[in-house]
Amino acid sequence: VQLQASGGGVVEAGGSRRLSCEASGPAFSRYGMGWFRQASGKEREFVAATSSIGAPTIYSKSVEGRFTISRDNAKNMGYLEMNDLRPEDTAVYYCAAERTGFQSSNRANYAYWGQGTLVTVSS
Repeated sequence: VQLQASGGGVVEAGGSRRLSCEASGPAFSRYGMGWFRQASGKEREFVAATSSIGAPTIYSKSVEGRFTISRDNAKNMGYLEMNDLRPEDTAVYYCAAERTGFQSSNRANYAYWGQGTLVTVSS
């Protein structure tokens, strides 16, 4: 499966942004999906994940309550709704897919990665 993330840009602190992840191929609906991010000079970190059917969902503590992950398998799409954005959310955001169909926060479990989309939160 190939993934392409989009929707990044510059947003003011406190604002919202929705990221999209377009997947190719019918297998996407069988895969778990996750979002990760990488800030400049830092390692890539887990943000959110969901199973092949869209539930359950898991989040990092830093985004829980502000971000929402979802997916539409009929459209081969995944989403990350981000609210109450903070300057520390500035990063390149990546969507990823893993073949077991479960949600996972472990980066090593993800076999497929999109190219990333940059979100910059200005203070």
